[in-house]
Amino acid sequence: MNSNHLLLEEPIRMASILEPSKPSFFPAMTKIVGTLGPKSRSVEIISDCLKAGMSVARFDFSWGDIEFHQETLENLKTAVKSTRKLCAIMLDTGGPELQVVNKTEHPISLEADTKVILTPDQDKPATSNLLPINYHGLSKAVKKGDTIFIGQYLFTGNETTSVWLEVDEVCSEDVVCLIKNSATLSGTLYTLHVSQIRIDMPTLTDKDKEVISIWGVQNNIDILSLSYTRHAEDIRHARSFLSKLGELNQTQIFAKIENIEGLTHFDEILQEADGIIFSRGNLGIDLPPEKVFLFQKAAVYKCNMMGKPAVVTRVVDSMTDNLRPTRAEATDVANAVLDGSDAILLGAETLRGLYPVETVSTVGKICAEAEKVFNQDLYFKKTVKNVGEPMSHLESIASSAVRAAIKVKASAIICFTSSGRACRLIAKYRPTMPVISVVIPRLKTNQLRWTFSGAFEARQSLIVRGLFPMLADPRHPAESKSGSNESVLKVALDHGKASGVIKPHDRVVVCQKLGDASVVKILELED
Repeated sequence: MNSNHLLLEEPIRMASILEPSKPSFFPAMTKIVGTLGPKSRSVEIISDCLKAGMSVARFDFSWGDIEFHQETLENLKTAVKSTRKLCAIMLDTGGPELQVVNKTEHPISLEADTKVILTPDQDKPATSNLLPINYHGLSKAVKKGDTIFIGQYLFTGNETTSVWLEVDEVCSEDVVCLIKNSATLSGTLYTLHVSQIRIDMPTLTDKDKEVISIWGVQNNIDILSLSYTRHAEDIRHARSFLSKLGELNQTQIFAKIENIEGLTHFDEILQEADGIIFSRGNLGIDLPPEKVFLFQKAAVYKCNMMGKPAVVTRVVDSMTDNLRPTRAEATDVANAVLDGSDAILLGAETLRGLYPVETVSTVGKICAEAEKVFNQDLYFKKTVKNVGEPMSHLESIASSAVRAAIKVKASAIICFTSSGRACRLIAKYRPTMPVISVVIPRLKTNQLRWTFSGAFEARQSLIVRGLFPMLADPRHPAESKSGSNESVLKVALDHGKASGVIKPHDRVVVCQKLGDASVVKILELED
């Protein structure tokens, strides 16, 4: 895959670097996904995270039971009501994740140059010489000399909290390993990763299916993060499973790329998935360190050209325990934005980190600064060229709306939509101003009862860069027969004014359907 460079639009005035960052209603165009867990599950903390810029809440089912996550979700609902900020729900599957089973939860000290046995016998207690694991096939998958990493919530690279092992010999179902560095494993979760080895387990496990069928259905999840996606068939299988679960047929599936196998089949996976999550924790183990950035840049570019959200993980690991990120981490966040990422996913930083709210706020500020120097002109030209001619009707309208908004220096684009497709296409061209997506609910029936659609479409756009959804009154049609849809447009403009995005005398670009035609119009606002 060839990566394409995005250059800064113009030389940066040094004085502008010293100007303080200005807070706003929309902290950044780039979205932030926060993982809710022990340190971030109270109503107060979740409310503060929403105010700081979190727009998607991730529930990681590689740990914790259904009851724990349900309590957290109820707190999220309370926080959403009090802050009046929409938030999407992402269910992250455990998938074929290998774990060390430590029932006592006592810290385990491992000494360098000694040996430890990995055994599938989970009844044995975890010690410095023996680590029970949740997989019986490890002895068949590895050979002498292979590398195994063990750490808390994915391998961190920190020599005191993560350990790397070298397979010394295989004895029946046990794997004897040489410990390469001294470390203490502590906490509730130790994950195990074997570099570049295929684990013969289904991507959607029986436990995952149970969680989705109970918790997912009960809470109408917006996004399913499919851990360890390795083939396009993994997405098709998950979609077939969701289609049988009522409302979940609307749930979007994001492929989580975590190893060489997923990287090798990336193009086919991208065709099937609704979005991509780059799990750099595991990818950084499977790939040589000098290759990780190449895959990230090339893969994000491919997502951009297809108009599918690209989500980057593991950006500010040090904020798990510290109030400030390292300089390298801050630069990493900015580069992810300049590459074209839609969202930044925070894992351990908010799950068990000491500063979840500060982390969301800091990442949002870095994203906002990077967006100011994003080379939109070059990006726009590449996107148009990639689409080719003739363009589809909707693609033409979307690109025209963005071009018009930039030319007239509009403060916002307002897009009326019912399916969400039109506003996503507008966002694909990365306008420099917010896109207020007015989702008009549609009435539908299953012969037993009438329901309104629209909530899924609104929340799902919360992971798309630059899209800020609002649900309109269902009595207003998305397609107007007359030349205007004044009442719902007024609501959208009022929302923009209240959020500080739209001011008197600003220009606003409106994109909507009039009968069978789609139109783009420019409004010049009065006082």
